[in-house]
Amino acid sequence: MGAAGAQLASERRTQEIRQLCAASLRALARDPALDLLGRHVYRGTNILALNAPHLYPPPETASFESFRGASDGMALRVLHSDAAMHRAALPESPSARLVFEVLEQFRCESLADLPGVLANLRLSHETWSKEYLASGFTETALGILLYTIFQVTRSRITGEPVVEESEDMIESTRANLAGSLGHLLPALRRHREDQCAFATAALKIAELVAENVDALEARQKPKPKAKDGRARESAFALLLDVEHEATQIGTAASGTSAALSGSTQGYTVFTRAYDKELRAASLVRKELLQGYRERVAARVHTEAVNVQLLAKRLQALLCVPEESGFDSGKEEGVLDGSRLTQLVASPVERRLFKTQRLEPRAATTLTFLVDCSGSMKQHTEGLAAFLDVLVRALERIEVPCEVLGYTTGAWNGGRALKDWRRAGAQGNPGRLNELNHLIFKDAETSWRTGRDGLAAMLKQTLYREGVDGEAVRWAASRLAKREEERRILIVISDGSPADGATANANDENYLQHDLTQVVRGIESAGEIGIAGLGLGLDMSPYFRRNLILDAERLGGSESVRDLLGLLERSLRLAH
Repeated sequence: MGAAGAQLASERRTQEIRQLCAASLRALARDPALDLLGRHVYRGTNILALNAPHLYPPPETASFESFRGASDGMALRVLHSDAAMHRAALPESPSARLVFEVLEQFRCESLADLPGVLANLRLSHETWSKEYLASGFTETALGILLYTIFQVTRSRITGEPVVEESEDMIESTRANLAGSLGHLLPALRRHREDQCAFATAALKIAELVAENVDALEARQKPKPKAKDGRARESAFALLLDVEHEATQIGTAASGTSAALSGSTQGYTVFTRAYDKELRAASLVRKELLQGYRERVAARVHTEAVNVQLLAKRLQALLCVPEESGFDSGKEEGVLDGSRLTQLVASPVERRLFKTQRLEPRAATTLTFLVDCSGSMKQHTEGLAAFLDVLVRALERIEVPCEVLGYTTGAWNGGRALKDWRRAGAQGNPGRLNELNHLIFKDAETSWRTGRDGLAAMLKQTLYREGVDGEAVRWAASRLAKREEERRILIVISDGSPADGATANANDENYLQHDLTQVVRGIESAGEIGIAGLGLGLDMSPYFRRNLILDAERLGGSESVRDLLGLLERSLRLAH
């Protein structure tokens, strides 16, 4: 099997595991709205915060059984833990939070009663424990302290023995903790069916660990480098990656505008005299565009996304089967009158039937609307590669696709602001800047012809400020003219609407309020499916259907897989 075949097989395996675990998760949690996308559990379009590290086996090396154990643990957490009560009780200290999260997860897992689920959980715990030991982190005082706490508390809560390989290793630490920890453990098992009472006992243990961690850090002196620095880094990730990730994801700022709420006219624009709709490629010199194109091609080559496989998955989502005639010469189906003469010539002939032929037909059109405000400059190369791959895959299955962008023609108002001042600078003028709506590739242009336009995304001087609401209206109006049965608009951004002149002349939330209204209007109308794709940002304040993408991995298989999940959920919610 070649490298491409191996990659294809690996991706298929990953997809199958995800689907199986997601189905198991929904069934065990008794919640049909749950889904697994990337490393997160979603309910509908919302991410559920499940921050116990052992719920996230490494995707490259973990066995199917480990994933099953993790998904069973997630389901039990959803089933038995009140998220609001848990959040309210979370301690401040990071180390105490980690322990408190893990103890709550152990509590939920201890309530499992199905033999298969118990076996999955046990196997998952043993695998994670062995990975922890193999990482070498237990050679540090902090590492062995946490490992001992996790082993001892899980054993006490579930009634199962500690992992066999751990017995001798944790003995000394367990003995040292016996005086302070021992009297707290019985309450864990006793209150495992009462989340509130359990939290009280768990908090005491979490605070005890935090005190020990603080004491260790206070005594810690500069240490020589570990024998295997990478192993220690990996070990640390075993504990803290999930929590770190959860705390780093921001939420898009949103708010209500007093100026807009109090206006009888609704959203207004001071002047449209300087607004432009531009072909992005026309704004870049030919020689520079060629260089950009080569950079995007190199990035696409490095990421090595399987376009053919991606096209097949998109086809399953975006196309519908359509009758395209009959296949004759079949041994069953509808009797084919044109072949009856063969029966006379050959009485044993059985291939006298025909069956209906079904072929996929593109029933959907997609528009990607890219925020071209200043903060997006850092994502240009990865984003261009990401869209380049998607456009190529969509073209293979003949699904029309547009890539649009939006920015302003000037910083801080430009000529619109000057005109407003000359006119007397009346209050609440509405939007006060020049708009540039960009066409990177329209639906009629092929990938081969339009790829130069996608490469124009790398031109840094295009990026200024963002008037998102009007851009969404513009993109939606273009989509509304399409004839396909389903139309989907995906807005890609890493922030909230922002334009200095408009905010100063109206109020800070003017553009945010408008974007909220525009998206709600499109969602309510139901003619266009709309979703937000946040680059390291939670876009849920604006978009009911949304996804957080890791901006550092744009263009790779993981970002493409996550987008497929968003499309899948968007189409499912739309029907």
